[in-house]
Amino acid sequence: MLGKGYDIDVILHRGAGAYICGEETAMLTSLEGYRGEPRLKPPFPAVKGLYGKPTVVNNVETVCNLPHIVLNGADWFKAMGTPTGAGTRLWCMSGHVNRPGNYEMENGTPIRELIEEHGGGVWKNRKLKAFQPGGASMMVLLPQHLDVGLDFDAIAKAGSLAGAGAMVVMDETTCMVDAARRYVKFFEHESCGKCTPCREGTFWMANLFDRFEGGDAKPGDIDLLLDIGYNIDGRSFCPLGDASTWFPRSVIKFFRDEFQEHISEKGCPFKKSVQEAVA
Repeated sequence: MLGKGYDIDVILHRGAGAYICGEETAMLTSLEGYRGEPRLKPPFPAVKGLYGKPTVVNNVETVCNLPHIVLNGADWFKAMGTPTGAGTRLWCMSGHVNRPGNYEMENGTPIRELIEEHGGGVWKNRKLKAFQPGGASMMVLLPQHLDVGLDFDAIAKAGSLAGAGAMVVMDETTCMVDAARRYVKFFEHESCGKCTPCREGTFWMANLFDRFEGGDAKPGDIDLLLDIGYNIDGRSFCPLGDASTWFPRSVIKFFRDEFQEHISEKGCPFKKSVQEAVA
């Protein structure tokens, strides 16, 4: 390795696509050949990790930054970004945008620049309705948040999280109730089932969202959704359960009127408007 007489083996393990293995201890459990389920912490992996040995767990993006910092120095890296978030970050942008893709952006760059300049703006000349800055579990943000910086602290101050850097753009035709329903059903499917709050809570949230889309929801179901979410968040064995509640709760906060329309119109008004337009 670099002519230093030090050898290192790099072993690549292919996973089976389980979302839960994004949690570090579940990934280690999977690497050991067991079902991917999170472990109790402490002890943390740095103390007792893979096969009971101290293990450092890093994201690939973090590891990719290291050679550049070693070659160019820490001051070079800190010259980019913000005082509390140096360097750059990769953002995977998808959804209703003209140029979806992966973009490396300097931390602190306004979200507006990512979506409007690099992403080419919202597709089909439609208006931006909402976006998720960090991935499936992150709280929804609105057009008034476009000038927030692509930075962990700034996004948290705005009411969401930078998460995995998976920016999802939603245009004005998006049914926010259905968007939340799809995410909740994803988390229900990906729950490892180890703890009751996540296993049962995601099931009942998905069940309630199906009621809204199917036209069977009742006025009390909106607050019931919130109640279930509050009883999952902070009570699950790992962050997957907690995070499954963040997006739907934020959608209820900003788009409660859409839930009420689903109740009064006995189903999704967005789907009905599309059907009427086609007819």
